[in-house]
Amino acid sequence: MFAPLYLSNYCVNGCVYCPYHAKNKNIARKKLTQEEIKNEVIALQDMGHKRLAIESGEDPINSPIEYILESIKTIYSIKHKNGAIRRANVNIAATTVENYKKLHEAGIGTYILFQETYNKESYESLHPTGPKHNYIYHTEAMDRAMEGGIDDVGLGVLFGLESYRYEFAGLLMHGEHLEATFGVGPHTISVPRIKRADDIDPDAFDNGLDDDTFEKIIACIRIAVPYTGMIISTRESQEVRERALKVGISQISGASRTSVGGYTEEIRPTDSEQFDVSDQRTLDEVVDWLMGMGHIPSFCTACYREGRTGDRFMSLCKSGQIINCCHPNALMTLSEYMTDYASEETKEHGMKMIKSEIEKVSNPKVKERAIQYINEIETTNARDFRF
Repeated sequence: MFAPLYLSNYCVNGCVYCPYHAKNKNIARKKLTQEEIKNEVIALQDMGHKRLAIESGEDPINSPIEYILESIKTIYSIKHKNGAIRRANVNIAATTVENYKKLHEAGIGTYILFQETYNKESYESLHPTGPKHNYIYHTEAMDRAMEGGIDDVGLGVLFGLESYRYEFAGLLMHGEHLEATFGVGPHTISVPRIKRADDIDPDAFDNGLDDDTFEKIIACIRIAVPYTGMIISTRESQEVRERALKVGISQISGASRTSVGGYTEEIRPTDSEQFDVSDQRTLDEVVDWLMGMGHIPSFCTACYREGRTGDRFMSLCKSGQIINCCHPNALMTLSEYMTDYASEETKEHGMKMIKSEIEKVSNPKVKERAIQYINEIETTNARDFRF
């Protein structure tokens, strides 16, 4: 489980599918101060979130790397009640090896960058102005990120911009290249589809995907890259996300606001959104829905903080041994959510799931310790146990 946190929507690029493009004079431009970031993070912690994806437009004046680094420091520093952000993934524009080193030193989780499209001709026409116009620089960003010490990177395209067959092949080839060059494939692959937003009409693009084809693409990616985390956001409806979970999705956002400063507002603001949010349920509703389908909603960030990243994570994942950590860790973080944030109905369902699932932990010693930790979570303010 995660949520996006939009820091700024100032942008110097001319991407024709994104409302943040520089020529858009209708959208309200905003940039959060560090105090505003603090308030956003407290609001997210009060929902129960532990993992964020930091988002920002590309603007060297309004959102330089120094601003991003300061914001990461602020995010990690906030401990409200029993809350904490334990992993901040970062989705910002392609940058230099030196800047990736700085992001690594700041303790980010995964560096995420969507290719948008792998078709060079289409890419350049879709990005007519700004530094993002440079196809090669953008496409080679993950190589620079890994050279800068970042172990985990996340790929993605914006389905609907170009033929889905081309993009599917491009994603797999990019992942294959990373594994051949660095010994580590993509930590995550995201599957966003172009959606309506401010001055963007998705019907203006010729490669839109129907839900059935979209579902097949997700299934094919899961088969081709079984070790990767697959992400679907609140761009998609509850119905589409439910279908996607059955064929390969393993990470979803909940209670997302795609506007800058959206979490401190009681009513979802739309004047600075990057895209329309289709699934507008609360985090509690999403958690309860997942459990109703037999999924364990996990807020775990243990691997990142225990050094199980990059090739160390991949070896555990490919061998299937990662479940020995993931299963009990998921249950402990779910226990935290149930104890601190859940509604009474969700808590009842969650406690029942935890009691049932803990019996499936195969290692007797791990099971014993997990039961002990869960008891401490439920009876004290002790938090953040992990294997």
